[in-house]
Amino acid sequence: MQVTKKHIESLDETLYSAVHSTGLRIYVMPKKGFSKTYAIYGTHFGSVNNCFVPLGCSDAITIPDGVAHFLEHKMFEQPDGSNAFDLFSKYGANANAYTSFTNTCYLFSCTDHFEECFSHLLDYVQKPHFTDENISKEQGIIGQEIRMYDDDGEWKVMFNMLRALYSANPVRIDIAGTVESIAKIDKDVLYNCYNTYYNPANMVVAVAGDVDPDAVFDIVDKTVINRDNGEVKSVYPEEPFNICNPCVEDYSSVAKPLCSIGFKDNFLKSGNELLKREAALKLLIRLIAGKSSKFYKDNYDSGLINDTFDTDVMTELSFSCVSVGGECDDPHQLKNNLLDAIEHFRRIGFDEEEFGRIKKAFFGSFIRSFNNVETIGGLLCRNFLSNVDVTEFPEVYNTITTDTLKEILDEVFCPDNCAMSIVWPTK
Repeated sequence: MQVTKKHIESLDETLYSAVHSTGLRIYVMPKKGFSKTYAIYGTHFGSVNNCFVPLGCSDAITIPDGVAHFLEHKMFEQPDGSNAFDLFSKYGANANAYTSFTNTCYLFSCTDHFEECFSHLLDYVQKPHFTDENISKEQGIIGQEIRMYDDDGEWKVMFNMLRALYSANPVRIDIAGTVESIAKIDKDVLYNCYNTYYNPANMVVAVAGDVDPDAVFDIVDKTVINRDNGEVKSVYPEEPFNICNPCVEDYSSVAKPLCSIGFKDNFLKSGNELLKREAALKLLIRLIAGKSSKFYKDNYDSGLINDTFDTDVMTELSFSCVSVGGECDDPHQLKNNLLDAIEHFRRIGFDEEEFGRIKKAFFGSFIRSFNNVETIGGLLCRNFLSNVDVTEFPEVYNTITTDTLKEILDEVFCPDNCAMSIVWPTK
């Protein structure tokens, strides 16, 4: 296994990377003197991957919604009846896992016994154990989880916004699926998905902390099993250019009305262009509606919004959108005010001084993130899972100008691309 060492001048950090014989990508960033070490093991398999061509086959299959999340839950149950968390607890490590729209990741952090914990992480993720009995049990557990989120106003307002923006893309579907969809999951479905998406060529390992890179690569060599691998072919439906629904209204047990106003980005990017697009969108929405913006101050002072108001950006290979929202007594007025603020920037452009200030602050937060091993691990993991190179972020970031923002403003922040979700308090 050939290891590449790269010193990132602008960050004053060193990254070690390699590709294992199985195709597994490995990234290690040593942090001398740090007390905590973090490792993350991820696969490019999330809730949007509900249609794919299984390895060794030529035709695509469609699986029930919620399989990626269901599979994540089942990976902790070992063939000998133990739970993968047990050994982490023995070594005093904090372990977890998560499923997003695009990825599933298994992780831990520890202050001691790193090599034992790291070997265990690599080992248990390679040992799926699915039976009719344990699947039936999990269907009941996850069914309860789904019902819990059905009563969560913030969860509901976010997914209703995505359903308003997207007509076909699976990002509009709840990550956990539905009670009906998970009832269709059986061990054949799980093994099919595991063998396809959990092949090492579709996975990545990232480690950050006071570790010896050679020891990390050696453990990978000893632990990762050689088996069938290959390129995974996910199939996505063709998404219309227009939004699905301008407004979706619902009810939940919330104290005040919640709203989420989203903008659909149809100009999808890949590689470092995706990295640039994401950073530019974050800069742009901060200028328009961030906590230091005139829009935020005016609407906060008037009482229309409160400190729950926030902005969000999601940029992936198959979808991209920007949203703002929070508690608001008059969501329709807030949307009108937001569109007015956007039109103001469209007419007069961006103040270079304010742009420079926001840009420096954003880059400063990026630099500070390298003081946190969990953040580093997530960033490095994304190198493969989102087809970007975060080590080149400083160079990519420097190419963003006010002209970049003007172009994106016209492409994304248009009334026709805008949809709103409102969750009213239950009557």
